[in-house]
Amino acid sequence: MRVRRTAWASAGLLLAVAVGCTGGGDEGAPEATPASAPATTEKPRATSSPTPSPADPVSLPALMRREHTGSGLRLGAVLDRTSAYTRYAVTYEANGLTVSGIMNIPGGEGPFPALVLAHGYIDPDDYFSGQGMPREQDRLARSGYVVLHTDYRNHARSDKDPDNDVNLRLGYTEDVIGAALALRDSGRPEIDGDRLGLFGRSMGGGVVYNTLVVAPGLFDAAVAYAPVSARPQENIDHFQRPDGDPLVAEIEEKHGTPEEDPDFWRGVSPLTYADRVSEPLLIQHGTADDTCPLAWSREVSATFEEAGKDVELRTVDGEGHTFGPRWAAEMDVTEAFFARHLR
Repeated sequence: MRVRRTAWASAGLLLAVAVGCTGGGDEGAPEATPASAPATTEKPRATSSPTPSPADPVSLPALMRREHTGSGLRLGAVLDRTSAYTRYAVTYEANGLTVSGIMNIPGGEGPFPALVLAHGYIDPDDYFSGQGMPREQDRLARSGYVVLHTDYRNHARSDKDPDNDVNLRLGYTEDVIGAALALRDSGRPEIDGDRLGLFGRSMGGGVVYNTLVVAPGLFDAAVAYAPVSARPQENIDHFQRPDGDPLVAEIEEKHGTPEEDPDFWRGVSPLTYADRVSEPLLIQHGTADDTCPLAWSREVSATFEEAGKDVELRTVDGEGHTFGPRWAAEMDVTEAFFARHLR
C-alpha cells in the first residue's frame, strides 16, 4: 500500500497557505458517445507559482486554497452485468454537492486500481448518466480497473450549480477531485484507493489539466486525449463566440475580457501553474482533429516540459477528434501507461 496519498489533504492545506474550462469537444458518433508496490514516501510537490488575482473566488488559486471534500460513495441500482464486470449507478459528495455517475467494478479478487473518467462536452439538457466514454468504460473495466465515470454537476442526477457556466465550468474540476477522494475513502474492498488514475477526453482533457495543478499528488497518473485548449479564452473564441452563444457576454460582463483583465484570465489557465504538476501526463491527439486543434496540445506539452514535468505528447497520424481506426491501438498505449504508474 502506498502512503503518499493518505497525507494529501493536509499537504494540500499547507500548499494553500503557501500560495497565500470552458469549451466543448464534440463527443462524436462513435461515443454518442497487478499487485501494489512497496510503500513509498510522499512524492515531492512542485513549487507553486505566483498567484494573480488572489482574492478572486473564480480562479485556480481559489481552488488550490479550498479544502476539498469527497465522500459518501454509494452504489445504487445494477445497470448491467457482464462476464467481466458489474455496472452500477452511483452518487458521491463533492464539496457539498451530490454528483451522480456510473461505476464498473471488475469481477474476481480485488482490490483493483481505480480510474476517474472525465467526459467531453455534451449539452446537459441532452446528457444521460454515464454518457461520453462508453468504449473506455467497458475496455478498462475488462482490463481490471474500477471505472468511475463522473456526470459532473448540472448533469443527469447531479446537483445543480447555476453559476458554473459563467464561472468557466471550474466546478467540474471540483467534481473530479471529489471523485478521487470518495474512491480513496470509500472503504470498499474492491477499490484500491492508493492507486488512482485520471482519464479525460476533449473538455474533460481540460478538466485533467486543471486537476493536476489544483491537486498535485492526488492521482498517480493522468491521460488526456483530444483535449481542449488550456487557455479558456481560446475555447470561448473557438467554440462559443462563432455560434453567438449568449453566455459569452455574461462571462465577459462578469470577468472582463482578456484585454480588460489579463490577470483574471491568467488565473484560470493551468499553463500559469505548470510548475505545480507532480503526476506523469500522457496526451494523445489526432493530427486530423478538426474540433480541437493539435496546436493546443503542443503548447501544453511544451509548457509542461519547460517546467520540468513528466509529459508525453503522442500525435496520432490521421485520427480525428473521436479516434476511429487507431482507437484500440491507442488504448493499448493508455493501458500500458497506467500499468506503469498504478502498480
